[in-house]
Amino acid sequence: MTQPSICQCSECKRSAKRDRSKQLALIPPPPPFAALARQCDQFNSRFPVGQAVTVRRDNGECILTVTRSPAEVLSGHSAVIWIDGISGCYLLDRITPVSETAS
Repeated sequence: MTQPSICQCSECKRSAKRDRSKQLALIPPPPPFAALARQCDQFNSRFPVGQAVTVRRDNGECILTVTRSPAEVLSGHSAVIWIDGISGCYLLDRITPVSETAS
């Protein structure tokens, strides 16, 4: 069976370029690095490593755990933190510190 060939005419190339532009327009740009760094700095100034937190997992489940690192900006695009019992890091937006007086 032969592979279908990809048309290289100028109309198809323009159409593919328009489609790609539409796809890129749907992806929101990441927040500026300064805003992410500020979010991490604010979290770190209020909560030490070892802070009890709840984490909202991808499936919506919330679990109680503790932080195992300071918050940091990952690869210039996401404010994250590493937490105990979970491989990898989680977005800081999904972390809720547990206050001592909440019990």
